[in-house]
Amino acid sequence: MITDITALGRKLSDTTIQMHEAIAAAAGLSGTDHKYLYLIIDYGPITAGQLAQRARLTTGAITGIIDRLEKRKLVKRVYDKTDRRKVRIVANKTTVDEILTPLSAQLKERITHLIDTYSPEEQALIKRYLNDSITVMHKFIEDLRNHPQHD
Repeated sequence: MITDITALGRKLSDTTIQMHEAIAAAAGLSGTDHKYLYLIIDYGPITAGQLAQRARLTTGAITGIIDRLEKRKLVKRVYDKTDRRKVRIVANKTTVDEILTPLSAQLKERITHLIDTYSPEEQALIKRYLNDSITVMHKFIEDLRNHPQHD
């Protein structure tokens, strides 16, 4: 039983990545740019250095992502009012909504329909499983970062 659940979890993870790549492509973005746009939305306004740290990427890689997102008017660089040397990256929610909300709304509608097919008890169990899985994965990520397997 556990093997079936593990295999399904891996398949869900793979399908989730494919779905995000498809949404990004439909919006005219790369999967990477789409992913980090949502980090900016979730944690912004954020400096490029802070974003690089969260993403575990170099500042050079992050600068390229920001440049591409800025070119599409999805983000903008805003100078800090107290320290003009500091630049924060801010999502342009209007443009993001225009490009991504229609795609997200279609998916949300389908997922909501699926969730509605489950009883409240089943929904509670699914919610518990998902929350517990997130906790396990966050701990695993932390362990890998603190004790890398390669040298």
